[in-house]
Amino acid sequence: MPVAALALRFDPAVVALSYLTAAFASFVALDLAQRVRNPGALSARIWWIAGSLSLGSGIWAMHFVGMLALRLPFAVGYDTVTTLVSWLAAVGVSAIALRVASQDRLSAKRLTLGAVSMGAGICGMHYTGMAALVLSPGIRWNWSLVAASAAVATGAAAAALVIFFWLRRLTTARQARWGQVVAALVMGAAVAGMHYTGMAAAGFAEGTVCLSTDGLRGDNLETLVAGATFALLLLTLCTSALDARVQRRTSGLQRSLHAATTELAEQAFRDPLTGLANRLLLDDRISHALARSRRDGADVALLMVNLDGFKPINDSFGHAAGDAVLREVATRLQAQARNHDTLARLGADEFVLLLEGETSEAVLAQVAQRLLDMLAGPMSIGEGSPPLRLSASVGIALHGGNREPDRTLIAQAESAAQAVKRGGGNGFAFFEAHMQDGVREQLELARDLRAVLDQAGAGQLSLHYQPKVAGDTEQVHGVEALLRWQHPQRGPVGPGTFIPVAERFGLIIPLGDWVIDEACRQLADWREQGLTLRVAINLSLQQLRQPEALLQRLQQALARHGLDASLLSCEITESAAMEDAAATERTLQRLGDLGVSLSIDDFGTGYSSLAYLRRLPVSQLKIDRSFIQDLETSADARAIVKAVIELAHALGLEVVAEGVETAGQAAELRARRCDKLQGFLFARPMPADDLTRWALRSQHRGQATSPGFSDSVFASPAG
Repeated sequence: MPVAALALRFDPAVVALSYLTAAFASFVALDLAQRVRNPGALSARIWWIAGSLSLGSGIWAMHFVGMLALRLPFAVGYDTVTTLVSWLAAVGVSAIALRVASQDRLSAKRLTLGAVSMGAGICGMHYTGMAALVLSPGIRWNWSLVAASAAVATGAAAAALVIFFWLRRLTTARQARWGQVVAALVMGAAVAGMHYTGMAAAGFAEGTVCLSTDGLRGDNLETLVAGATFALLLLTLCTSALDARVQRRTSGLQRSLHAATTELAEQAFRDPLTGLANRLLLDDRISHALARSRRDGADVALLMVNLDGFKPINDSFGHAAGDAVLREVATRLQAQARNHDTLARLGADEFVLLLEGETSEAVLAQVAQRLLDMLAGPMSIGEGSPPLRLSASVGIALHGGNREPDRTLIAQAESAAQAVKRGGGNGFAFFEAHMQDGVREQLELARDLRAVLDQAGAGQLSLHYQPKVAGDTEQVHGVEALLRWQHPQRGPVGPGTFIPVAERFGLIIPLGDWVIDEACRQLADWREQGLTLRVAINLSLQQLRQPEALLQRLQQALARHGLDASLLSCEITESAAMEDAAATERTLQRLGDLGVSLSIDDFGTGYSSLAYLRRLPVSQLKIDRSFIQDLETSADARAIVKAVIELAHALGLEVVAEGVETAGQAAELRARRCDKLQGFLFARPMPADDLTRWALRSQHRGQATSPGFSDSVFASPAG
């Protein structure tokens, strides 16, 4: 005789609670899917584990609360171990869901495998949870509804995965948040639908008795489970939101750092005054252009624009006006360049335009003439001053398709520009071989010098040191480091020969770096021998134009040898100090902050104002040798030297006279209270070993000879 089945009744309030639990769990799941995609492997793994536990608990709680919504006419309880197994199944389902959601794309294969795996896991969780209800007689199943519930579970899993990836395509935060809410409601309905379809598949006979009443049970158990689950999910959601905020802030900081790094890198390749490419960037662009030319046969040409008579503008109107003129020239030249052309500034009044593509002589002549016409237009330099009209000498060089060094093109264009300038300027000329008489030798010197620098001096470069003596006692307090090059074939090559080559061919920066390193190495060597000497080195204009690299090199060299920065003095020519005065002032301030002392070299030749010099952190002026040479014969020279010394002392600056060769010159300088003297009268530049022997002999003889060394030279350095 068939056994009558009990009619199933559900508590509407608990059913609603189970749906809210499912919807909230779905909302948290969608949020966690973004955290699991964290680029950090450890962070992503932690979120995956924590998210699986939290999300699994939420899904399990929905099913458990849903079962508690069933009102049966007998006391019920749930087997603890079986219930725990159903919870583990929910955690496993969540782990699969979050792992699939963390992938970059959702392929058909990945969707199918993920949906089937998740559907099987959800069914396993649900029916394992039902098995925790131990009944006699047991539950009778409607297998059609069981199959339907499995289909709903698989479909719900597939829908969840599709929604995960759909939300990624939403562009704004507002769209993403509302999309997440709607998706959570839909997913909650799908999960609840699967559960109640599975519940409908269960049949209970009249007279059924629960054998697990001693398991999980109690009044308001559904409220307790739902409340605890809501608290866990809410905690997870808050943690996820906090993590998202931290990630956004971190991403913002990373973007700011990247922007700052990009800006610094950009500054390293840009002229600070005009913003145009500098020598480094131009060399790189030329190398790439010539490589393309050799590979594809493309034409390459270079135009050197050398302004005519620019120096008198600085002399007559001041360096601020000169800087304004250079910026205006850069703007006008840039207006004539195409987007893929490169315009660079090499020297104070030298600009270069690199062209690729159609570079026939007719086209290049038209380009050169347009540049000249553009520069010839009236140019205002300030109120009350008449407009200026500039002219320029333009040299044009074409790449011949051979494999000559990249810098040959610059040398050829410069030779052509100089030929125009010798002819009166205000015109252009194409490079011809006869224009480069003597340039080949410079190219060879540049090649050899580059090879020497690549080998850290290769035993050919050295520093010689010339003492500076006190004007009143003739005691040596410090020395100036002067660069020397002993060429293996040419013999000694004077700095007047190779320094211009280094400046012309972009080698002055590595050459200056070598001087800094070698001077610091020698200071450390002297320290080991008991000598404390202050060494002055010369800085070039190109080094001042790259302050970050200069400061880094100085800091590294001082730290490597454990030196006090006060032992190092940097000399800058007056003309270099007046080039882009504002930028120079900032650079010198940073050098002063580093602790090195600063000196203005060749003072009297650069048309600087003492009012400007007063703003600089310099402690010393060196009077140019041209004034010293005429001291004994020229009243004007004596008057100028006297005025410079008095004005410098009034500003608290020490004065050094260089190029002192006679006793008469020394006497005139002492009479005018010049602080220090330097020149052949006292000592010629000498190798470090010779200077060391001289100092040690002077120490043993007790300053019996003149000049001798100050007692401070033999004192132990502080620290």
